[in-house]
Amino acid sequence: MTMRAVAVNPQHPEQFIEIEQEKPTPGEYDLLVEVKAVSVNPVDTKVHKGVQKSGLQQPRILGWDASGVVVETGSKVTDFKVGDEVYYAGDITRPGSNSTLQRVDARIVGHKPKSLDFGAAAAIPLTALTAWEGLFERLRIADASETQTLLIIGGAGGVGSLAIPFTKLHSKVKVIATASRPDSVQWCKDRGADLVINYKNMPEELAQHGIQQVDYIFCLNDTDGHWDTIGKLIAPQGQICTIVENAHPLDMEQLKLKSAALHWEFMFTRSMYSTPDMARQGEILDEVARLLDAGKLTTTLNETLQGLSVDSLRQAHEKVLEGHMRGKAVIVY
Repeated sequence: MTMRAVAVNPQHPEQFIEIEQEKPTPGEYDLLVEVKAVSVNPVDTKVHKGVQKSGLQQPRILGWDASGVVVETGSKVTDFKVGDEVYYAGDITRPGSNSTLQRVDARIVGHKPKSLDFGAAAAIPLTALTAWEGLFERLRIADASETQTLLIIGGAGGVGSLAIPFTKLHSKVKVIATASRPDSVQWCKDRGADLVINYKNMPEELAQHGIQQVDYIFCLNDTDGHWDTIGKLIAPQGQICTIVENAHPLDMEQLKLKSAALHWEFMFTRSMYSTPDMARQGEILDEVARLLDAGKLTTTLNETLQGLSVDSLRQAHEKVLEGHMRGKAVIVY
């Protein structure tokens, strides 16, 4: 039995090609999933850009967000059975989800929300895990008081669209999000932001609301570009978490003087290093599914493309690269 996939072309790595490969064999802790839908994230475009620079010896399948149906289980899998509907972000060290079948470690898989179809579910996992880990495991925002403030830089993107309601559900902190276009501003407000400001002049806009500094900052785009402002706005002994790698050295002087903490959030850490708490990601996805099924969260799906093909994947990558997406773009097949 074979599977179909769309992969990076090793001869012309700026392009995608359709390929066929043998069906993967699940390991003892793995699931083999028939993929029904995928979404595209900035990590897809970054990995694609990286392989264009470094080159490839063989096709590489990208994709780190999927929903689908379990068709095989490994010998030590206990929480899933054939026929279960699942969703997951996967493991960056393995072949990705832009394929009709995918092998994934069961410990980082969640049961798909019953209230969502496959497309709406595929929009959730990577951004939900990134937002949840960044907020509750790095910043520990659940411990914040109602007198404290959280600034989310990039409130309308995939991570921000979940970080806002996660915070409102599980913290007392005041949520300030950044957005620049009227539709993005409304998107953030609809998800529960207490205040929305323009990212282009954050200190001035905050000052208009009587805010000179913030206790927590969750940076979801352009760490380099926002770094000086982050240092100015963070309160003494404040907490900063960023998910975006820096291209240039970061000046730590302001953070040192303020005894401020800097955390990095990389959603693939647990699977990449097989950490002892790796199964926590499956637990988080199950909790997020419960919130979605209870109507306390809504999917961040904003645009749906049909069919796994070179053309649909190229279109989805282009939408992410434009940098103005509200929510997520999903391919259903």
